[in-house]
Amino acid sequence: MDQATLAILVLLISFLVMIFLRFPIAYAVGLSSLLCLLVQGLPFTTICQQMVKGISSFSLMAVPFFITMGCLMGSGGISDKLIALANACVGWMTGGMAMVNIVASYFFGGISGSAAADTASLGSILIPMMVDQGYDDDFSTAVTITSSCEGLLVPPSHNMVIYAMSAGGISVGSLFLAGYIPGALLAVSLMIGSYIISKRRKYPKGDRFSFKNLVKQFGISFWALAAVIIVVVGVVGGWFTATESAAIAVIYSLIVSVFIYKGLTWKGVWKVLEQCVDTLSIVLILISTSSIFGYCLTTLHVPDLAAKAIIGFTNNPIILALLLNLILLVLGCIMDMAPIILIATPILLPIATSIGIDPIQFGIMMVLNCGIGLLTPPVGAVLFIGSAVGKVKMEKVVKATLPFYACMVIVLLLLTFFPDFSLFLPRLLGGYGR
Repeated sequence: MDQATLAILVLLISFLVMIFLRFPIAYAVGLSSLLCLLVQGLPFTTICQQMVKGISSFSLMAVPFFITMGCLMGSGGISDKLIALANACVGWMTGGMAMVNIVASYFFGGISGSAAADTASLGSILIPMMVDQGYDDDFSTAVTITSSCEGLLVPPSHNMVIYAMSAGGISVGSLFLAGYIPGALLAVSLMIGSYIISKRRKYPKGDRFSFKNLVKQFGISFWALAAVIIVVVGVVGGWFTATESAAIAVIYSLIVSVFIYKGLTWKGVWKVLEQCVDTLSIVLILISTSSIFGYCLTTLHVPDLAAKAIIGFTNNPIILALLLNLILLVLGCIMDMAPIILIATPILLPIATSIGIDPIQFGIMMVLNCGIGLLTPPVGAVLFIGSAVGKVKMEKVVKATLPFYACMVIVLLLLTFFPDFSLFLPRLLGGYGR
């Protein structure tokens, strides 16, 4: 057995053992990477270098801004307005609060662009609300974390910016436009799953539908929804980058929260920033340790070996497309989203284009695959956040999420084999492919 093979085995086996022993995820990722570096004979300074490198990316600067924006909106009353608007739209259905959760995530995701921010902000409001109305706590948490992935597809999404960079200059504006229909498709799929479960468990309905109330809530929520217009139009129009749009979004949400909705005082703003530091510390530790793990995988050419295995397995485009999804899903189980995009895109994108998958379409597929990975152990950051916010054991949440995994995989297959779901709006509004 050569040194590289031994290092791969040490990395993966030690990681799985520590996860089985319930090590904190950051420790499991960091320690397994440390053991791998020891086997390769690399210096310990590599750990510090890769941790710093992992959180020093310009694109990742958007993450703290979007999380800060989400915290400001959650504390400033904006989340409440979006929840009220969602309730006016779908609250009358069977399992109404589950439907409200899903639709509110679509609205909020279009503002924050972060599944973590969505789960932390909306989850802290909706999960207790659902439990008080008779919904099971694990079901409430499962709905919250799965619907939060809509925010990865609906603009603004900083992960699409990372993909655009990794893919060699794909249009960020086209990617943003490509996310709207898949995000809506995911929302509809989750709503169907929630409806079936709600019928079986006899969860309650909300108030009757009122068009007057819908118009009223839309008017109230206009200032919150306007953030999407400002950010998306600015990026699509080429006025500023995604990171700059995130900074503008923070300022906008601050103004709306303090001066328009008046849900925050300046003293309250400082308290929100303190909460942001706590959330950011968790997120940045996960990103930095995942960067070491990704570095080990890259130096050992694990993604390259996997890609060669895929190509050597078959030349059938349908099977290859399924295998591409499978490898991304597996990577999503052991790595964080940003490292997967950075590592796997240069390797898997040429394979995807060789079987007729458009780069924009593959970007949407990758983001959804990675989004599912955020909900799966052992490195599911959103799964951990949802478990903490809902105060439910992770094992219980995973079990309750199984039906929603099926809904998400169905959407993934539709996006894989029906490219118009992703490419219709970029071609219609962005002139893509003309």
